[in-house]
Amino acid sequence: MNFRRWITALAVLALFAGLASAQVSVSTAGGGGTFTCQVNVAVPPQLRAEGLTELVGDIVLTCSGGVALAPGTPIPTANITVSLGSNVTSRLLSFSIAAPPAGLSATGTSEALLLIDEPGSGLAVAPNTSTTPPSAGPTGWGPGAAQVLCSTVGATGGLATIPASLVGASVSAANGGCPEYAQYVGGDFVMSSTAAGAGPYSVGANVFAGIVQGNQVAFYGIPIMPPASSGVARIFRITNVRVNASALATGAFPGTQAVTAYVSISGSTSVLLSQATQTVGFLQPGLKPSLQNTINTSGGSAMGLTQCAGTSAGSTSNGNGLILRFAGNFGTAFKTRTNAPGAANGQVVPLNQNVPGYIYNSESGFITSLISSSNGTAGLADYGTRLKAVFSNVPSNVAIYVSTTNVYNLFTSTTPFGAVPSTAAAYAQLVLTETGSDGPGGSPPVVAPTGFVANSTGTNPAVLSYAPATMLPSGQYEAIWEVINTNPSTPENFDFAVWTAYTSNPAAGSPAITGSTPATVTMSYAPTATQGAFSGGTGASNTIAIPRFTDTSSLPITLFNIAPCTTNLLFPFVTAIPGWDTGFAIMNTGQDPWGTSTQQGTCSFTLYGTNVAVVPPSPVITSGQYYANQASIVAPGFQGYMIAICNFQFAHGYAFVSDLGAQKLAHGYLALILTNGTGKRSPSGSTSNGEQLEN
Repeated sequence: MNFRRWITALAVLALFAGLASAQVSVSTAGGGGTFTCQVNVAVPPQLRAEGLTELVGDIVLTCSGGVALAPGTPIPTANITVSLGSNVTSRLLSFSIAAPPAGLSATGTSEALLLIDEPGSGLAVAPNTSTTPPSAGPTGWGPGAAQVLCSTVGATGGLATIPASLVGASVSAANGGCPEYAQYVGGDFVMSSTAAGAGPYSVGANVFAGIVQGNQVAFYGIPIMPPASSGVARIFRITNVRVNASALATGAFPGTQAVTAYVSISGSTSVLLSQATQTVGFLQPGLKPSLQNTINTSGGSAMGLTQCAGTSAGSTSNGNGLILRFAGNFGTAFKTRTNAPGAANGQVVPLNQNVPGYIYNSESGFITSLISSSNGTAGLADYGTRLKAVFSNVPSNVAIYVSTTNVYNLFTSTTPFGAVPSTAAAYAQLVLTETGSDGPGGSPPVVAPTGFVANSTGTNPAVLSYAPATMLPSGQYEAIWEVINTNPSTPENFDFAVWTAYTSNPAAGSPAITGSTPATVTMSYAPTATQGAFSGGTGASNTIAIPRFTDTSSLPITLFNIAPCTTNLLFPFVTAIPGWDTGFAIMNTGQDPWGTSTQQGTCSFTLYGTNVAVVPPSPVITSGQYYANQASIVAPGFQGYMIAICNFQFAHGYAFVSDLGAQKLAHGYLALILTNGTGKRSPSGSTSNGEQLEN
């Protein structure tokens, strides 16, 4: 069983139970008191402070009272406007609303919708409370009605214009909506698109598209038909309103900063609003990035790599490999594209994500094909949450590889390769770009793996696959993963493996030493609004994809350093004054029983003291071999100390001081190893652990 979907189903049943108690209905004639609408947001969600297109909670106007209209009467209209403290970023669609008010551009028509009486919800229709005639309410109207857009969708994908003969024929048409009339059906008055006659009557428009301008979305020409009878209500639901949440984030305590919506009504119809100011969401940073160690048991530190020990993708030899952790701060910090019950994953476009009031916990909202054009479908996001890692200061000849899915550790994937889970487990896949859409069918543009970690271990013997990160024109590397499955009932972590790959060639200076500029990684949601066509994506758009985010990644995290393969040796006393001499030798001990990577190189010498001379470097000293010389030969008359810098690890030195012929005094000592940051030596074969080099 899909626990995520089961929990969501329970939530919606509870929500519907609450709505049913509101007696959504239309009514027969009769006095019901003053017509009043109470504004409410039943479920203010947590909004990601990084988000530019965050879906706020549905705004519901529950209206009651008023005086019933006579049959055949044009239903008066009003304009309902929602204002927020930041830009509304609901997708703009390339259709035009019928007869828009003067000065409003049709290009502002959006996916934000206003629904009347929860059409298609399946809620029970409330019984008629009047006595003449008694009725259980008409079927096929109100909550039982089909969803009817104002107006019909034309062949070109745009809304057909209301015929000129109807413009001005009713209050609805004159105010930019669709003409609707009060009619008597099954013992109740209903909103009908049919003006006169004995019936049958057609259901009037109950879905209206909003026009976005800056921080506001307005719904024009909305028919206001009072329910009139006591105990019944008319419901106006505003959904698919997206907001630039990042512009509102102030760094307050997480979850305490409210996003406020202000609802107003204007037009020829007077409507008394109660609680017109509502909280539609609470801001909280969604993402907390960090590094984990190779077995994913605790925090990780930067990889310590060396120029003379090569690395390869999928291997942890020579200090290679780390885990990038994208930690969610709350349960819905990561979202699938859609919530598709019965589908293989959360990217497939469902046919049933169109029930008013249902909490889908996806990047998509209320999806309806009634409003669909070349640049999108109302409510439908272009992809699930995407996660981005950008690698900077990567030396030349070093490649970056990442796992194609999220992992348990550097040896084990969360899911066998090729399988797409239908469970609630967190699952993400590497995709080609941060901006490419999943397409109508919901298939992410995934990256094919180029290799696999052969030795699978851990709690799940899944094969871990990897692929190279994408190199950007800037010289940075980038990896993008898309969330395919998630469980909104708990905070989740998405962990991805990262490796370096390079061939060691110290003689050619490859790879380059990082020095004081280590390689770093920044982690964030994707796509970010600074990327190409996404620039300026902080407002509503008909071209920029949804979702999108601002880049709030913290300071870059150090990923790895590449240190030179050297050993610094101090010979604390060397003399070659007349009557004395010092013999010295350097061994390359890289050859050992533990399979340590062998290295070779020369040693250079620097003298400090009296009668300093320039000492020529040694020849190349291979592993298991040595170099020996005398101070009297390389620096006659010198006395002081000498530092030898050998271009390989695990060099050890020995010196022997004596008078000529060692007749009166002779003393030998080991050279001291000076700190240079190259690390330790390991009996497992790595040159990064094991023998302490004091460096």
